[in-house]
Amino acid sequence: MKGEIIHYTRDALGGILVVDYRKHRVMTFDSVFEQSKIDRRRPHLPVHEYSRAMLLPVAFAQPAHATVLGLGGGVMASALLHLLPECQVHAVELRPRVLEVAREYFSLPHSTNLIMTIGDARDALGKAPDGSSDLILADMYNSDRMSPAQAQRQFIRQSSRVLGGSGWLAINYHRTPDINGPLFHQLRAEFAVLLLFKSKTNNTVIFASKRPFEALRTKDPTLVELENRLPIDWRRLMGRVIRLN
Repeated sequence: MKGEIIHYTRDALGGILVVDYRKHRVMTFDSVFEQSKIDRRRPHLPVHEYSRAMLLPVAFAQPAHATVLGLGGGVMASALLHLLPECQVHAVELRPRVLEVAREYFSLPHSTNLIMTIGDARDALGKAPDGSSDLILADMYNSDRMSPAQAQRQFIRQSSRVLGGSGWLAINYHRTPDINGPLFHQLRAEFAVLLLFKSKTNNTVIFASKRPFEALRTKDPTLVELENRLPIDWRRLMGRVIRLN
C-alpha cells in the first residue's frame, strides 16, 4: 500500500495502521485491504464506491435512527451525521482501539446523536428492541475477510426484527452471495424488496426493504437534493442498482 504510515497500534486482534497518501487517509488492519478511506479535507465524505452506495436507502426513507455495525474509521457514521443532523446513530465496534483511532485520525464526531457500543455486533443486535431502528448498515470485516455473521440467516432474522415497518438493511459483501442459497431464502422471507449494487472493486451491497416502494428516476429531485447535502453522485449510483424481486 502506497503512502506514509502516520500511526500504528496493536490490540489482541492485530495491527491498526493509518496511512496518508496524497489527499486521502486510510485505515487498514495489517493488510493490503483498505478498511476505511476518507478525503482529509472532507472527512464526512465516503471515498469507496461501496460505502457511498450503502447510503442509498436514505433516498427512499430518511431514518430517525440508524444502526452501523462495524465502525472502522467511522465513515458511515460520519456521513449519516452530516447528511441527517437529527438522526440518532448507534454504531457498534468490536475493538476499542479502532474507535480511538477513528476519533483521533478520522474526525469521527463527538456528537450527542452518536451512541457507541464496544462489543460483538451480534450481541448488540440481539439486545436491541423490536422495531427500534429504521436503517441497519452492516460492514463487518477483519484484516483479510468478512465477518461470517453477515452471511448467517440468524443475522438476517435479527436485523428484520430490529427494523421498523419501513426499515432498510444494507450489507457489504466481498463477493456476491448465492441468490438461490439459504441467505437469500431468509432475505426473501423477511423483506418485501431486495436490491443489489456491484461496485467497481467487486464488492456487492445487498439492500433489503421491509415494504414495497416507488422506484426513483435518476433525475428525481430527491437525489438532486441529497447530492447538494452530501456529494457522492447519488444519481449515478442509483442508476446501477438492480432489483432482485
